[in-house]
Amino acid sequence: MADIRLDGVAKTFPNGPVAVRAIDLQIADGEFLVLVGPSGCGKSTLLRLIAGLETLSAGRIAIGGLDVTEVPPQRRDVAMVFQTYALYPHMSVRDNLAYGLRTRGAGRAAIAREVAAAAAALGIEELLDRRPAQLSGGQRQRVALGRAIVRRPKAFLLDEPLSNLDPALRVQARAELRRLHRTLGATVVYVTHDQEEAMTLGSRVAVMRDGVIEQVAPPLELYDRPANTFVARFIGTPAMNLLPAALILDDAPRDAVAGIRPQDVTVGAGPLRATVDLVEPRGPDYVVHLRLAAAGEPLLLAVLTGTAPPAAGTEISLGVPADRLHLFDRVAGRRITRT
Repeated sequence: MADIRLDGVAKTFPNGPVAVRAIDLQIADGEFLVLVGPSGCGKSTLLRLIAGLETLSAGRIAIGGLDVTEVPPQRRDVAMVFQTYALYPHMSVRDNLAYGLRTRGAGRAAIAREVAAAAAALGIEELLDRRPAQLSGGQRQRVALGRAIVRRPKAFLLDEPLSNLDPALRVQARAELRRLHRTLGATVVYVTHDQEEAMTLGSRVAVMRDGVIEQVAPPLELYDRPANTFVARFIGTPAMNLLPAALILDDAPRDAVAGIRPQDVTVGAGPLRATVDLVEPRGPDYVVHLRLAAAGEPLLLAVLTGTAPPAAGTEISLGVPADRLHLFDRVAGRRITRT
C-alpha cells in the first residue's frame, strides 16, 4: 500500500469548464478518505486524475513517494471500482477475479491462491462458478471489489460503488467495506454524493464544492466544527438551521449567521417563541417544523424524541445550549472561532 500526495492539482476541460481547482491533499498510507459533495463538484474528476484516466491541467500527483503525473494508468498500480462494476458477462466469477492477474503474467498457482483469498475475504466462495447475470447487485459489487483486491494494488479508487444498490443492501455493503478495509489495511479513496455514506465510511472526509475542497477532517469534526456554512448545511440530516444574528466583538456589532443543529434544539424552556408548523414522524424521533415569532417568522427544524410531539399550531418555547451554537461570518460564510 502507499500514500497519495496531490500538489496544486487542477483540471480544465477543453471546452472551458473548470472541474478541479489547485487542490493540495495528503492521503496517508492505509487511510480511508471519502470525497463527498453535490453533483458536479469535481469529486469523480479528482478520482480519475489520481487513476490517470484524466490528464492534469496543472499540478503533480505522487503515489507511494513516486511522481506519477506523466505515468499512464496501467502503470500507476491502483485499482478502480466503478458504479457499473464492469464485469465480463461471458466469464465466471472465478475468471473475472483472475483476469487481471492473467494479463500480468501471473502463474496458475499464484492466481488460484489470490482468487481463493479474495473470495474468502468477501464471502463469495460459493459464487465462483456463476456468471454475473446470475448474481444480485450486492454480489456483483463484491465481485468487482474482489477483482481489485487480487491485484494487491497500492491504492483502491472507488467511484460510487454502492449507488446501484437498494437502501437496505447499501447499509450491509457499507459494513462489509469497513470490515474489508480493516482487514486489508488498504489505502482507499472513495467518491460518493451521500453524506451519510461518507460519515460512516471515512477515516477522513473531504467535502468538495465547485472544484475545491471546503474542508477535510474526521467525520465527527465536520459535524461538530464545520469550517463554513456550506459544510454546515451539507453535513448532517436534517441540515443545520442557519439564522441571521448580530455578534458583538470588541464593543462593535458584526453581522453573523447562527448555526443550530436540529438535534440541539430544546423544547419547553428557552428565550425563543415559535409555532409548530408541521410534524414528521420518523419512528425513533420526530422532525418538527417551527416558525419563530421574531425576525420575520423564519423556519427552524428541531429533531425531538418521545411519544408525544407538540401538535401543529401549538406555541412553544425553544432554547439552544450555548456550547452547541455555531457562528459564521455572514458575508464570507467562514466559521467564527470564539475564544
